[in-house]
Amino acid sequence: MSRPHCPRCTRPLSHCLCALIPSLPSRSRVLLLQHPSESGHALNTARLAALGLQNAELLAGERFEELGEHLGDARYRACLLFPGDDAEVLSADTPRDDPRPTLLVVPDGTWRKARKLLYLNPELSALPRLVLPDGMSSRYRLRKAPVAGALSTLEAVVTALNLLESPARFDALLRPFERLIDGQIEAMGEDTFRRNHAP
Repeated sequence: MSRPHCPRCTRPLSHCLCALIPSLPSRSRVLLLQHPSESGHALNTARLAALGLQNAELLAGERFEELGEHLGDARYRACLLFPGDDAEVLSADTPRDDPRPTLLVVPDGTWRKARKLLYLNPELSALPRLVLPDGMSSRYRLRKAPVAGALSTLEAVVTALNLLESPARFDALLRPFERLIDGQIEAMGEDTFRRNHAP
């Protein structure tokens, strides 16, 4: 018999994270495009980002028919948070020619699945790209990053918003993420964690 789950954060009721999820305003709008394989993931950090930001939306799928409506919103400058040869490195000091707030489009999935989302939604490839500065390190202590500087979707969103909207800070979004990781470590036991995951 399966345990009852919270309908909002989707965690088991005994481990509900809702009390830790903030409700943060932002000038930037965040559009999270989640590959279907991520929706059932234990971490699902894109969902935590969507729940914790007032100006965010999470769409799950592979082909997003409604993408044009979002990208065509003239109130925002749409940008894709994804590496590319001509990607602009985000910085709090970067002067912006466009005074409009950013529509930050964020693919959520493994690198391979994220690239598939771009392939299936060619509108995304036409967007100007933003990347995070080098030297980032993930707080996800249970998984080795596939490439240096790789972050979870939630960490990437927090870092991007901290840079786009400095001096405003969005670190409160990480509280449920850190509690989730602590809970996973508690469940496996400290000895197992140290043996398999500690540096």
